[in-house]
Amino acid sequence: MTMRTIITKLFSDYGIAMVLLLEIIIFSQLSPFFFTADNILNVSLQTSIIAIIAVGMTFVILTGGIDLSVGAIVAFGGIIATSVLKMDLPFAYGFPLACAAGLAVGTLSGAIAGICVTRFNITPFIVTMALMTIWRGASYIVTDGRPIWGLPEAFGYVGGGRLAGIPVPTIIMIVIFVCAFIVLRNMRFGRHVYALGGNKEAAWLAGINTDRTLIKVYLLSGILSALAGILLASRMNSGQPNAGMMYELDVIAAVVVGGTSLQGGRGSVVGTFVGAMLIGVLKNGLNLMNVNSYVQQVVVGVVILSAVMLDQARRKR
Repeated sequence: MTMRTIITKLFSDYGIAMVLLLEIIIFSQLSPFFFTADNILNVSLQTSIIAIIAVGMTFVILTGGIDLSVGAIVAFGGIIATSVLKMDLPFAYGFPLACAAGLAVGTLSGAIAGICVTRFNITPFIVTMALMTIWRGASYIVTDGRPIWGLPEAFGYVGGGRLAGIPVPTIIMIVIFVCAFIVLRNMRFGRHVYALGGNKEAAWLAGINTDRTLIKVYLLSGILSALAGILLASRMNSGQPNAGMMYELDVIAAVVVGGTSLQGGRGSVVGTFVGAMLIGVLKNGLNLMNVNSYVQQVVVGVVILSAVMLDQARRKR
């Protein structure tokens, strides 16, 4: 094996991690505030919402699908949860009920998406785009376009509190990633997801219930999006009908930058975590350097396009 082959293989397997490390080195040199404990925890907190949704999106994209409804589910899940909290129930009862109601939104959306894709054979892009429009509109209908305020103070701890100095959303994010890694690496469902993305017909011939697997994948995406919506509502201590706007693009970007192929069958949640952190670190570093927000959009867009081009180059080898 030649040195060029070794370097190519290393970049192919660990290129995104190397870019993340390079980002950290550059920003730590450009800003004295970047490589501090507070800022690192802040990056993890800011990235946690997108990263949690990206776990579910990874499962969807691994099957060769897409879910454009995640941002709207974030909004509507948060709206429903905060609406329940406004019912003046004791917090010990109101909080679990609010979480259950919010997660039910994600479950319903995932079930609808999964059934439409499997039973009615509708393209995931069309199904989830329609659901995105439905849930976003429902958020404005329920709230009449106004935020939901006056929530219990204890609710803010879930999205903004700290446990042993670590933000609660960061802890939840890590737990979800670890569980997803175990599922994809060691459990039958994970193997079915990869098989389905690699070749749906072959997976069906091998005895895999492809419809059931797809429904589970969209259920997972919906539930994790609703969970992210509850965390975001807690962090803002309000239900916002415009919450999660354009999140679907950030989430898909994190998954694709992390090396998961849009054609399905190849990728990992480890790559998704690195991809989410790469984008989060990039935005944080640019903020610390006082880079204009419009310029930031261009830079992030270039990074995403470069990642997709890299993915295509790897598939051709």
